[in-house]
Amino acid sequence: MQLDWWTLLLQTVNVLILLWILSHFLFRPVARIIAERQAAAQAEFQRAKDEHAKAEAERETLRKLAQETASKRADILTRAEEEAKAQKKALLEDARAQADAAREATRGELERMRDAQARALSDAAGALATDIAARLLDRLPDEARITGFIEGLADAVIDLPESTRKGIGMTGPVPIRTARDLTAQEATLLKERLAQAVGHPLDITVTADTSLLAGLELDAPKAIVRNHLRADLDRIRQELDAHE
Repeated sequence: MQLDWWTLLLQTVNVLILLWILSHFLFRPVARIIAERQAAAQAEFQRAKDEHAKAEAERETLRKLAQETASKRADILTRAEEEAKAQKKALLEDARAQADAAREATRGELERMRDAQARALSDAAGALATDIAARLLDRLPDEARITGFIEGLADAVIDLPESTRKGIGMTGPVPIRTARDLTAQEATLLKERLAQAVGHPLDITVTADTSLLAGLELDAPKAIVRNHLRADLDRIRQELDAHE
């Protein structure tokens, strides 16, 4: 048997042409149709899945809303009940207070009159004490209004907390009020004793204030130190008022 190569070649070409025709006009369209249907089915499945998820989310939202509504309703009812109780209590207390006020009106007026008289007597006593102290000071040497109070002022400064004491005079001259103008010797002594008390040199500015009667007052930014007769009289007056 002889093999006809030309025949084999032509048959091979025919087969290739047939395969190309089938692939181009049959296989590819069919594959495309199948792919499109698969995509459509997948899209429909995804849409159904999304709709289901959306429905579940809406049901969950409604469930939470129902729970919140029930909780808020219970809270509103509780608050309303508490408010009603509070209002009732307030009304009762107000009624009692008005009744008590009516009973105490006369007694309260008497007490106010007594307090006013006590304050008037206290003011009169304070004025009298100030007048007596001023007259007694007039009998003393003039230097007694200052010199005898310098040491006490320095000791009071020493008793201050360390941080406060050391800060005195660090930012500028220290204001000092005195019962009268200082002599040069008194000013020097005062400056020296204050410098020893705070532990460093300082400057002072002195202002005379006769209302102090006798003594001095240091007015630093973070400390006020009083050592004068006016402060003593005020303290005695406050103690008398407290014991009334």
